[in-house]
Amino acid sequence: MAQSNIKVAVQKFGNFLSSMVMPNIGAFIAWGLITALFIEKGFFPNESLAKLVDPMVTYLLPLLIGYTGGKLVHEQRGGVVGAIATMGVIVGSGIPMFLGAMIMGPLGGYVIKKFDRAIEGKVKTGFEMLVNNFSAGILGGILAILAFLGVGPAVDTFTGWLMAGVDWMVAHGLLPLTSILIEPAKVLFLNNAINHGILSPIGAEQIRTDGQSILLLLEANPGPGLGILLAYAFFSRGLAKQSAPGAAIIHFFGGIHEIYFPYILMRPLLIVAAILGGMSGVFTFVLLGGGLQAIASPGSILAILAATPGGAYMANIAGVLVATIVSFAVASLILKTGKEKAEDIEEASKKMQEMKGKKSSVANTLTTNQGAMPNNVQKIVFACDAGMGSSAMGASLLRKKVKEAGLSISVTNTAISNLPNDAQIVITQEELTPRAQNKLPDAYHISVDNFLSSPEYDKLIDKLKNDHDTPTEELVEEVEKEAAPVEQDDSLLRKENVFLNQEFANKEEAIRFAGRVLVDSGYVEESYIEAMIERDNMTSTFMGNDVAIPHGTEEAKKAVLKSGFTVLQVPQGVDFDGEKVRLIFGIAGKDGTHLEILSGIAITCSDMANIEKMVKAETAEELMELLNGEGTSS
Repeated sequence: MAQSNIKVAVQKFGNFLSSMVMPNIGAFIAWGLITALFIEKGFFPNESLAKLVDPMVTYLLPLLIGYTGGKLVHEQRGGVVGAIATMGVIVGSGIPMFLGAMIMGPLGGYVIKKFDRAIEGKVKTGFEMLVNNFSAGILGGILAILAFLGVGPAVDTFTGWLMAGVDWMVAHGLLPLTSILIEPAKVLFLNNAINHGILSPIGAEQIRTDGQSILLLLEANPGPGLGILLAYAFFSRGLAKQSAPGAAIIHFFGGIHEIYFPYILMRPLLIVAAILGGMSGVFTFVLLGGGLQAIASPGSILAILAATPGGAYMANIAGVLVATIVSFAVASLILKTGKEKAEDIEEASKKMQEMKGKKSSVANTLTTNQGAMPNNVQKIVFACDAGMGSSAMGASLLRKKVKEAGLSISVTNTAISNLPNDAQIVITQEELTPRAQNKLPDAYHISVDNFLSSPEYDKLIDKLKNDHDTPTEELVEEVEKEAAPVEQDDSLLRKENVFLNQEFANKEEAIRFAGRVLVDSGYVEESYIEAMIERDNMTSTFMGNDVAIPHGTEEAKKAVLKSGFTVLQVPQGVDFDGEKVRLIFGIAGKDGTHLEILSGIAITCSDMANIEKMVKAETAEELMELLNGEGTSS
């Protein structure tokens, strides 16, 4: 328990340090460009313009970090006091004081925050501005003096020890060993603290004396992360394999190293690949004389090339390439020989967000991602990509719950792109919630990872019961219209489209089989099959309770000729991204004519006892009777 608490504390600390640096990356880039272009050993040496370099790295960058750190703690006043305090540590030191700014900025914000709370409600009317200004000035001044006398010299001494240690490691050929600390620390989101708090100040000193610094490549090298992402692209499967190429481009050219951290979290052993890749890259830099003449921020290959001095291109490119090759080789071995399972990039991304201090925990299968629920809810909308399958099933289940609770609340389903502006509550699969929030930011959003786990909806029903006014006549009419039975077309599900005792090697084979049945039955055009694959790749069509409902994308609706279903019984199950599926319902929906039967399927499949009966059904007629509610649990 204690170890877990320590880990969480370290992760939050790393996230806070990153939050001080990331908003100011533009300033680091500006300083880096001016340095690379105009210093004596730059691309276009210019003595006048080079005068900008020292003031920017000495004053501008630390002050921005200090201001941001203070603002994170106590908004504008915290930022101002944090900047004043940072000025003391800058003047009290002889080197760029990024680390000191990371200390004094938040400290300044914390001190003024405590003061403001202490005097809250005690200042006489008319004296607020006077007290605010003088308190910020006095406390900021005191902190600046303390920083000048104590913190600046202390950080100066500490940095001197680090520089001596680095010199010793370089002299003894041990610099590659720094990767043992740097690579794991990056995954804990301490990358900005290491790069800008420790390596950059020492590197800036080396640039002043030597014209370049190898230290600026230790954290910025994109090779280790690129190798891991390429290994996923070649040797993984599922969503991780599909997303890895795009992540590799963003990481390598965009310099966003955080994008590969979830892939390591999926397979923690991959940290070995990152460490060995980092060590190999550093060894190559040392061997060939690599280095940068400015900070490469963000850690993009483009930023590295822009900050590379004229004679170090071969060394820097070789170091990145070697790191990529070694990391790729080790990661490939780990992925190919490790335990076979479907890597869950979404789950790993949640872990990453938790490490960064953001809310993304899942309580059971129903989680909210906003504050208080709106009062007097009258309209709930389930949304999915196409509005054809999963959202219709979820809406059916919740509508049944709403009716049983005696509530007059409209429950409908639609595609995310068609979300109505008057929707008060929007329910989506977890992966789709961000899209729904962008479409309708003012609604109350709920994420669901199991549309068929109807008991989970009781939580929502309980909240609605506690605060629901008398519905309007218009709403009652709308609810009654939704609940009215629709004449069911017997051609939607035919006996010849029910397939028992099927076996599939993987989910794609199963989806293609279902799609082929829909095509051969005249429900859809040939292109619909690929759209079914694409839809499942976007967001899994696994619904929970061993059920999947593959269907096409929203764009593929034009390929639907008429509504229809196919049912595949897979007693031994087939893997849908790590979830076992034993019943597959291939769906083609046109003009809502499929919704009545889909509603029935949803209600039947919400009970695992019914699932077991359908999986054991010995004839197509028996399975169809169960879907129609004959012999099922209520």
